[in-house]
Amino acid sequence: MSTRVPRAVWLAVAAGLAARLVFALGYWTDKPLTQDEQEYLALAAGIASGRGFVAELPGLPDGPPAERFSRAPLYPAFLAAVHLAARLPIDRLPTSVPRAVQVAQACVSVLAIWLIAGLASRAGGPRAGSIAAWMAALHPVMIWLPAYALTECVYSTAVLAAVWWLGVRTDRPEPEPAAPGWAAALAGALSGAAVLIRSATLVFAALAVAWLLKRRQARDAIAFAVCAAAVVAPWTARNVVTHARPMLVAADGGVNFWIGNHPDAIGEGDLAANPRLKDAHVAFRSGLSGLTPEQREPFYYRAALRFIADHPGRWLRLEARKAFYMAVPIGPSYRLHSTLYFLGTVIPYGLLLPLALVGFWRMRQAGRMPVSLCLLPLSYVVICLVFFPQERFRVPAVDPALIVGASALLAGLAQHRSRET
Repeated sequence: MSTRVPRAVWLAVAAGLAARLVFALGYWTDKPLTQDEQEYLALAAGIASGRGFVAELPGLPDGPPAERFSRAPLYPAFLAAVHLAARLPIDRLPTSVPRAVQVAQACVSVLAIWLIAGLASRAGGPRAGSIAAWMAALHPVMIWLPAYALTECVYSTAVLAAVWWLGVRTDRPEPEPAAPGWAAALAGALSGAAVLIRSATLVFAALAVAWLLKRRQARDAIAFAVCAAAVVAPWTARNVVTHARPMLVAADGGVNFWIGNHPDAIGEGDLAANPRLKDAHVAFRSGLSGLTPEQREPFYYRAALRFIADHPGRWLRLEARKAFYMAVPIGPSYRLHSTLYFLGTVIPYGLLLPLALVGFWRMRQAGRMPVSLCLLPLSYVVICLVFFPQERFRVPAVDPALIVGASALLAGLAQHRSRET
């Protein structure tokens, strides 16, 4: 990224940090933890205390309604570092997200503002970068996410950093002469880190390697793949030793594949958005009592594949519903939150989408298409069709791309208007 960052970008970063801290520390306080937050914080305490990657802590609910899920390791490790730095309790579960976690995540999340501005500047010029920075700084959901003990803001920063360095090698018809050859290797390492935050990032990594090969950049493709694998491999080796079966990151693919490809699936949202499917899951899990999430994973895949094979027409209709909800975010998972949250995520998406589509079309015509960034929403499309659409999948992958596309269009229009005057 250019060393000369416009003043407007720095102001946007400062405003974004202030907005995130105000929301987290001034409003989202003493709120009950979701199950995902409980597990992430429990795993963090286990790591920080030296007990390892375990989630057993006083205060955690027990019994069938509180099923434990297999998790990727890097986000709990990030939380563990915050626990140690802030000297948070590691012998019990907090009742709400600790303020130290919210502050740390707000600081990490504003790096994403800087990265989005850099991607927009590369594609549409400095004015586009400044516009994108303010869009990202004031995007409602991006403001709210650091207040939760969830992976989104840390993941978004990691994967956008990977996109930035990948674009150094791919976002021109030919690699820039001054582009460092190690950029693809660094992009691969950052992608590997993102995989260890969210295992679904494997789709993005695979698309990146395929795109590099399509461009006949075999050396970059090899560097990217080797470095990504080098980051992920130690955890994969740990899984083989611990669980006695091959498992790249976490055993979360099977249950999500089952959720998205089930007779009771509605084409959008997880178990929380579908009570009937949640009941079916309790029944399914009861038949596998005594098994760990890692041991249950193959059973989920088999059941889902059986449904697809036995009811191909029904499954195709389900895929059509997934495609609809993927493009039109009005599914039940969006309405689980307050009306304010629903409007805060849908309205920005609705405003950005048409602007971004025109912006990307114009960038393509000008030969400035940010292909590396486009791989993120493309990976979202694949994930939605294979598993299911959900807002938490969309915001880190799609919304940054929409901001870049919209900012490039607005910057171009402003430049055209200034020439006319």
